[in-house]
Amino acid sequence: MNTNKKATFNKAVSTFFKLFFRLLYHEFSWTYDWVAAVVSLGRWKSWTLSVLPYLDNSIVLELGPGPGHLQVALAKKGMHAFGLDASWQMVKQSRNRLNHHSFLSNISRGWSQSMPYASGIFDKVVATFPSEYIVDPDTLEQVWRVLKRDGELIIIPVAWITGKKWWDRLAAGLFRITGQAPDIDPESGDYRDFVSVDFIEKFGFKARKEIIQFHSSKVLLIRAQKPSSDRN
Repeated sequence: MNTNKKATFNKAVSTFFKLFFRLLYHEFSWTYDWVAAVVSLGRWKSWTLSVLPYLDNSIVLELGPGPGHLQVALAKKGMHAFGLDASWQMVKQSRNRLNHHSFLSNISRGWSQSMPYASGIFDKVVATFPSEYIVDPDTLEQVWRVLKRDGELIIIPVAWITGKKWWDRLAAGLFRITGQAPDIDPESGDYRDFVSVDFIEKFGFKARKEIIQFHSSKVLLIRAQKPSSDRN
């Protein structure tokens, strides 16, 4: 395949999967858990919940809580958690899941670019597997505003399936095709994610990357701290 044809093909694939994921998060949200479990070979929920140790003893805002698994886990730990999601279908799912476990819901429909919260009230803002909204300058400005001093933005943007079995390789290939994981192995240190530490630091945060290791998979964690002093 020549360069032009490859570029055209890649663009078509990218367009298709953007539409697919938009429908999955909105009109077909009822299939979200099932699809996520299938494409990740049952790992998706564990990847999402791997952020829990970084949220202890915090007032937390989750951006894009989706079906609400992290919200329930936070509630079970007795933490004060809020959620903000642009999809009313996902807001409904999150609320229903919390209600099913007899927890009150603090999930609101809204946009990360204009958060309906007072300034300086959250210890942590977290987003697991977010879409491009997480690198919107307005989102990062809003995250800075609602975080307390020394507060932290925590993002899990991507995961890699690293197992050697044929089904692991198939799933890993699907992740690459759909843009859910970079081509570069996480051990190389060159992730080339759409979420750039350098870009986040332009907004005043001090950011770094970590790898959370699972059996036959890894997730990338980005921690971006708001300093105790004002931005220059």
